[in-house]
Formats: sequence, C-alpha cells, structure tokens
Amino acid sequence: MLVGSADPRVLAEGAPTLARFDTEALTLPGVETLQIVSEIERAGADALLPPGLHPTLPPIVTWWVQRSPESPWGGFHLAQCRIECRSGLRPRGFLRAGVIDHPVAGAELAARWGYALRPGEIRLARSYDRIEASVSQGGEPILEIALQDPMPLRPADAYSVASMHLAHTPSGLRLLQVDPEFEVERAERGQPLIRRFDASAWRSAGVVPCYPVSALFTLARLTLPRLRYVCRPDVLAFEGSERVDT
Repeated sequence: MLVGSADPRVLAEGAPTLARFDTEALTLPGVETLQIVSEIERAGADALLPPGLHPTLPPIVTWWVQRSPESPWGGFHLAQCRIECRSGLRPRGFLRAGVIDHPVAGAELAARWGYALRPGEIRLARSYDRIEASVSQGGEPILEIALQDPMPLRPADAYSVASMHLAHTPSGLRLLQVDPEFEVERAERGQPLIRRFDASAWRSAGVVPCYPVSALFTLARLTLPRLRYVCRPDVLAFEGSERVDT
C-alpha cells in the first residue's frame, strides 16, 4: 500500500494555527473557480504527502484559482496548489500552498479552516475563447494556467474533491478535512493549458507537470462548512481520525 513519506514536522513549517475547532460555516455568493488538473512525474511524488495520506497512481496536481466578489471582509482572489490523494478510502486534495490578495481574508481563512496562505497578486480573466489565471509574488510570475475553448457543462456534472489542510490545533498537528460545498450555477469545460508553474514557490519542489488532464470553470455559491473531522498526519485515517463537531 502506498503512503506518503514526508516528515509531518517538516510539512508543518509555516502551517497555520487554529485556536479552536468550532468555527461557523461561511457562504460566499458568486464565486468563480478555475480548476486545472495535471498528471505529474512519479519520481518523488510520495514525498509530497504525509504518512497519513495515500498517493494516487498516477500522481496528480490540481490548481484552483478563485474570485470571491463578496465576503465579510470584502472581495478577494485565492489560489491553491493541491496534490491529489486519498484519506482512508476517500479522494482528497492535500493543500501544499496557497496565495491570497486580501490579508484580512487570508488571516480568517487560516485561523478558521487552516488555509496555508501567503500574499500575492492574482488575476482571473474570461474571454470568448479562454479563461486565464495568473499568480505572482513580488512581481514574479509563479503560475499561469488557462482553460481553452470553453464549452457548456451541466452544473450537476461539475465535480470537486475535498481538501486536507495541515494545521496546528488544540489537539496537536492535524489534517483538517475541509469540504467546500459548491452550488453550481454555471459550468464550462475545455482544454487545459499550463504555461508556467514555479514548483518551489508553491512548496512543491520536484513537481513536474507532464500531462494536462482537465480544465473546469464554475460559477457557484460556495459554502465553507463547520469542521467535522481531523486526522493525525503520521498514521492512516482508519486509526487517526477524530470527530470535532460533537
């Protein structure tokens, strides 16, 4: 059985801290999300995940770039780099790193749902023949992706996988199960394009995209739910899962 080989203590460097688990759910209207999925080279892929998670075959990276026009803190853009995996039997995406352009929103997302975020500049733009996203830090581009030739997709066919976020918690270092709920109003699919990916800037050194798989765009009402489960990062979910909403 494949399991991650990364040292959780090393992964925890820069991980956010949660003072408590009982955060309230948050609903964000009109969220635009560009999701690009790509296979990556197998070498070193297991070292991207802690021992509590199972790598996929083939290994896969997913990028989410989102624009939220409304929130309690104002509009913001958010970008995430995730390595796909399983927690127990369930598919998940392990958040390697994220970028946000709103410091207050970033602090709240980190403190309530364990998002590991750094400040940066994010752009998400639509045109008739493509949907493009770019992320920069300090003026240096670290991600450029696009969905080409968008075609309508039934909202019911749009699919996303829950995330696992590593964070310091009252119970110790834990993986938080963060399962955003997308009430999709519009969806489009198309050809994925990866123009630039600075793996080191996303705490994913050694990740080499080798085969773009899919591109999806959604407009949705997005809800970040209350936390229900957390897992120890050093043992498998069957042994290390803990319920925190009781």
